[in-house]
Amino acid sequence: MDSNDLERERGVTILAKNTAVFWEEYKINILDTPGHADFSGEVERVLNMADGCVLLVDAAEGVLSQTRFVLALALQLGLIPIVIINKVDRKDQRVVEVRNEIDDLFLELATNESQLNFPLLYARGFEGIAGFDIEEQADHSLKITDSTDLTPVFKTIVETVPFPKGDLDGPLQLQITNVDYDDYQGKYAIGRIVRGSIKRNQQIALLRSETESSTEKVKGLFTYYGLDRIEIEEASVGEIVAITGLNDPHIGNTLTDVSAKDLLPALNISEPTVKVQLSVNTSPFAGREGQFSTSRQLRERLKKELETNVGLRVTDGTTGERVTLIGRGELHLSILVETMRREG
Repeated sequence: MDSNDLERERGVTILAKNTAVFWEEYKINILDTPGHADFSGEVERVLNMADGCVLLVDAAEGVLSQTRFVLALALQLGLIPIVIINKVDRKDQRVVEVRNEIDDLFLELATNESQLNFPLLYARGFEGIAGFDIEEQADHSLKITDSTDLTPVFKTIVETVPFPKGDLDGPLQLQITNVDYDDYQGKYAIGRIVRGSIKRNQQIALLRSETESSTEKVKGLFTYYGLDRIEIEEASVGEIVAITGLNDPHIGNTLTDVSAKDLLPALNISEPTVKVQLSVNTSPFAGREGQFSTSRQLRERLKKELETNVGLRVTDGTTGERVTLIGRGELHLSILVETMRREG
């Protein structure tokens, strides 16, 4: 799901994404989140759309600092955990030690006793096999003996993760957790339906705060299947949908029925910690490499970034030509600067 050029080059997930798969009669929504603490804003804004989490741990590398960060957030929100130790086909696997590391991690981070009782599966991800029983082979790699596909993973998700809660017959309530854009449909407001249902061409209320709201029309309604966005006529509680036709929606806004304007709590995003100042190039070579080289263009690009990058803050710099970026870490800010450089 890592489609961004920088994600592929650096081998890390930067942007949170969602998809959905069907298994038997069940639809399973999947959220792929970054693991690095610098991208905590991406994680925090989408975790409230989940009911459970799958913790994937490498059979050789074991528990990493990123593992601790994301799991802590998930357990604080009360998500039901499932653990998969992946790459057990590696000859340098150390599954016994990794199991102990995982137990220690849960003992440290669990917020209640029930979170200590989690299903544990083993996987050979490259081959698409997962199961509960393993057997050591002559080359020290592990063979999964009770499965030949990923059926145990889907079955465990269905049996462990609770079904969506919410009043199906109540008035619509949805919080926007992501915003996307394309030239054909314009802005997409993406979120999970907490209550009620939504239809195409329906009149809804867009709540920006307790005192600011507007009436909007749902021009397009989409859901996800695989890597595709599919247009639908109606969706209800638990569905993750993308809506078009809204006037300037932002992350954190609430969508409701026009007759029941009840605002959902604001998204809780950790404060940024690292600060850097940017200014336009004033050297004799200014304007020779990029297309956009004025402070106005820089500020416009950063204003656009703030619409989706919830972990970022932008303030005035020490002079009128400078702006101050405040982010979650060096990697967070370096990714933004490199993205802007490639855009010109």
